[in-house]
Amino acid sequence: MSGRIIQRLEKNALGRDFAVGDLHGMFSHLERALEALDFDPERDRLLSVGDLIDRGPESHRALEFLDRPWFFSVQGNHERLLMDSADDPDMASTWVALNGGEWWRDVAREEQEQFRRRIGQLPYLLEVDTDMGRVGIVHADIPLELNWQDFTEKLGTDKRLRDYAVWSRKRINRSGNGSKIPPVEGIDLVIMGHTPLQEAVHAANIYYLDTGAAYTDVLADAKLSILQIQPVRMLSAFFTGAGATSD
Repeated sequence: MSGRIIQRLEKNALGRDFAVGDLHGMFSHLERALEALDFDPERDRLLSVGDLIDRGPESHRALEFLDRPWFFSVQGNHERLLMDSADDPDMASTWVALNGGEWWRDVAREEQEQFRRRIGQLPYLLEVDTDMGRVGIVHADIPLELNWQDFTEKLGTDKRLRDYAVWSRKRINRSGNGSKIPPVEGIDLVIMGHTPLQEAVHAANIYYLDTGAAYTDVLADAKLSILQIQPVRMLSAFFTGAGATSD
């Protein structure tokens, strides 16, 4: 197993904390969004739900952001594809050909090793204290029958749970069937990504922040969603499609 299970952050008493949806290589758009939010790298922090890479045009910049002291991220399924494909040629071919990994072909071998080393250090979960309670971040899902504490305790010894954390859509799919999305017990707020939605969704104590930022060719309203979580909660959306501001 690569990566830590959980990284815990103390409350940011100096500035603001933000959570951002799936980036998928849209780092220039992220920079413009942070500028619009008056993000202060000396005081503020940014927490990512994962999927930093693939699909978008600037996946190669992920290392640049992971080296910034104010940027934190969990592993998403696309980070897992990168890591798992190292020992699985069939998976590597599928990832590069069908899942947005074309950029990997242009990465020098030495830098590929740097990517694997750095991404392999990413946790599966983030947990941060805020003025409005404890906030957890996981890429995709938490089993309906587990609370936050049980999930964190079992994740390290159960590969199926780690796969669930980065791949499952069971909880969000309940909304498509007309059912209510149940809360995650044992924590005040959980932020997830993974499933592209037209708008960010707040259901029970869960925020879904993947709004398809990299899907500019198929979504007219593709956007990057950023949720301020400290000291107050406030959602902002920044369009990434043809109508978005560009340099």
